[in-house]
Amino acid sequence: MTSITSVELNYLVFRYLQESGFTHSAFALGYEAGINKCTIDGNMVPPGALITFVQKGIQYLEMEANLSNSDADVDEDFSFLQPLDLITKDVYELRQMIKDKKKNLHKDRDKEKEKDKEKDPDKEKDKELEKEHERERARVREKDRHEREKENEKDRERIEKEKEREKQQEDNPDKEMISDQADKNNVKHEENGNSGAPEPMEISTTSTSQVCEIPGSDVMILEGHTSEVCACAWSPTGSLLASGSGDSTARIWTIPEGTSRSGLQNSPLNVLVLKHVKGRTNEKSKDVTTLDWNGEGTLLATGSYDGQARIWNTNGELKTTLSKHKGPIFSLKWNKKGDFLLTGSCDKTAIVWDVKTEEWRQQFEFHSGPILDVDWRNNLSFASSSTDNMIYVCKVGDTRPVKTFAGHQGEVNCVKWDPTGSLLASCSDDITAKIWSMKQDKYVHDLREHSKEIYTIRWSPTGPGTNNPNQQLVLASASFDSTVKLWDVELGKLICSLNGHRDPVYSVAFSPNGEYLASGSLDRCVNIWSLKEVKIVKTYTGNGGIFEVCWNKEGDKIAACFANNTVCVLDLRM
Repeated sequence: MTSITSVELNYLVFRYLQESGFTHSAFALGYEAGINKCTIDGNMVPPGALITFVQKGIQYLEMEANLSNSDADVDEDFSFLQPLDLITKDVYELRQMIKDKKKNLHKDRDKEKEKDKEKDPDKEKDKELEKEHERERARVREKDRHEREKENEKDRERIEKEKEREKQQEDNPDKEMISDQADKNNVKHEENGNSGAPEPMEISTTSTSQVCEIPGSDVMILEGHTSEVCACAWSPTGSLLASGSGDSTARIWTIPEGTSRSGLQNSPLNVLVLKHVKGRTNEKSKDVTTLDWNGEGTLLATGSYDGQARIWNTNGELKTTLSKHKGPIFSLKWNKKGDFLLTGSCDKTAIVWDVKTEEWRQQFEFHSGPILDVDWRNNLSFASSSTDNMIYVCKVGDTRPVKTFAGHQGEVNCVKWDPTGSLLASCSDDITAKIWSMKQDKYVHDLREHSKEIYTIRWSPTGPGTNNPNQQLVLASASFDSTVKLWDVELGKLICSLNGHRDPVYSVAFSPNGEYLASGSLDRCVNIWSLKEVKIVKTYTGNGGIFEVCWNKEGDKIAACFANNTVCVLDLRM
């Protein structure tokens, strides 16, 4: 008899938690159950496997209880049992329940028949007629179903033909078709913009996907990681790209200049492997969960599931290991000056490390739940957010928080200071994003247009204190409702909703000039949006869910890290 092992069951539960958006619970289970040590190939397990498994089990129990060897009567309605009965009782108890219920049902039916016969013999005839009508209706329904199936078949054939035609048009681009597509888009945006008041726009861009798919010649696929890649970051000064994975390694890739494919063919790719464990990789406790370059691009910091932060140079040498946390590190950031490194951990504390002395400078123990994100306001003060729904602003040297922001009703997933450090944005599982100011305790704006949890937020590199001072400062929020929304932070109003994804959006990033936004989703797509035209101008579909997207400093390349163990670099010279 086939049985399921505890390892297989743990994996199914782990996948269920991941797919349902319970990221932190999935992390905790993965860590304690050693999911990465198991030999199951995640690509072979379909989405929703646990639910399917449980449903099949319930159906099997129901069948087993209803059909005994002596039972010839199989056309009964299987409505005698409730799901809770099936879970809490064994097969013999269920069979007894069904027998009792069937007996009672037959008795009731016999009584009804006797009554009917006594009352009116003509009723029997009526029943026969009714049965005949029912059979006739069933024949009509069956005929309709056949007709519908024929129609569906025709529709499928038509769609196949259209796809074939589109493919031919892609292979032989028809300029007239593309310009016609552009005209259609222009018309749509004119319609959106013709009213006097700036109403929020619902932007749907599926129609443009044929025109703007990034060709394979402009995509470089970086292979080498042996588990999902959950973090990536470009060096602020050079052509180095760092990636962090569940395989216990970070990697530093040297990305050649020029078009990706030709650059890759002409020279072997230079990659440094930063091992977080000696010997075998894929050890769950050494997952690289987060990474960040210092401002000069000379040092890379990595945070790991083992609670240690590590600092590496650009030659891949381990310079420092910082040990004090008692739980996984979920977030880490360099300050602008580069003398302090800030880490936030599952152990409910944040630590500021002095990089020169390689010692911890101060540990902040204010949260009552795991810390999910940290962000520097300036070289000495920072914000932290937690599963305890709270945000604290702390300063190196002060023993109490300088500000406490309470207002979220769910885990606070992300906190980000605006470019001047005057406004703090936060987003939460309570389906809201909020804007806070150091001048007041209550939030300045409560942004409530999403319909599911908001996973991350990013400020645009525009407005005062940036390289693009003449452009408006906006906030982007990415949600499990599959949308990205752009907000006017002065008014606290929605500017527009970008609806190009089909699954949760885990990451967004603005281009350095503030004119484009990249978004990455579990639907395997990276979308690049023009914020002037408010539409997708480029898109790329990979082979796994996307956890992070980031632009290089020149703004001509995007890196995206995928659940299928790869990192993709997209060449984006517009």
